Amino acid sequence: MSKPGKLYLLPVPINEESENNFIPEHNFLIVRSLTNFIAEDAKTARRFLKWFGYPKIELAEIFLLNEHTKGNTFAELLQPLLEGKDVGLMSDAGCPAIADPGAEVVKLAHKKNIEVVALTGPSSIVLSIMASGFNGQNFAFVGYLPIEKPLRLKRIKELEILAIKHKQAQFFIETPYRNDQLLDALLNYLSPETLVFIGMDLTGPKQFMQAKTVFEWKTSARPEINKVPVVFGIYK
Repeated sequence: MSKPGKLYLLPVPINEESENNFIPEHNFLIVRSLTNFIAEDAKTARRFLKWFGYPKIELAEIFLLNEHTKGNTFAELLQPLLEGKDVGLMSDAGCPAIADPGAEVVKLAHKKNIEVVALTGPSSIVLSIMASGFNGQNFAFVGYLPIEKPLRLKRIKELEILAIKHKQAQFFIETPYRNDQLLDALLNYLSPETLVFIGMDLTGPKQFMQAKTVFEWKTSARPEINKVPVVFGIYK
């Protein structure tokens, strides 16, 4: 039986408009050496392969892992690895397995004793934690908040309580076209002294990172966050 291949976790750009000053050259060499990839969307994956200068994109084998992938098919994604081939796992943006379905493949790879190699690259979540000034030793990323107004209000208050009681910074995201509604909810339902962080278009041309109290946000100009990727954070 051949030795299993390595599962490489391949960070991709958060914003393709900016110059590459966040992904090391070593990553480019790894990407160009691979034939098998796991990605959320084949078209997006091919675009990133082109960005990495992949020599013959038509020869790349891209296996899909997204919301339509059934749990009982995850093992099939690992088959090339079990045959001794190295595989690259890519996200649609930033680092795979962080707010990304790739985590399930990584989990299964560990169970199969497949070596997992995480490469350096940008993560909007990590960049936001760094830039917020919030507690960097106790924080949580909680994904998306509920859309329904009563549930959203309840969740916002829960996160504020966690931030106060446990000194735990809370970070979350929203679908870009609902950013304004979420910010309105935060400013309406949180205490005036609670800090709110906005990390917008990170690594991109419109990058904005700022933390202010609810009171300060209400009495100052707000950034234009509609339809732009944003990471939100709260702390007190």
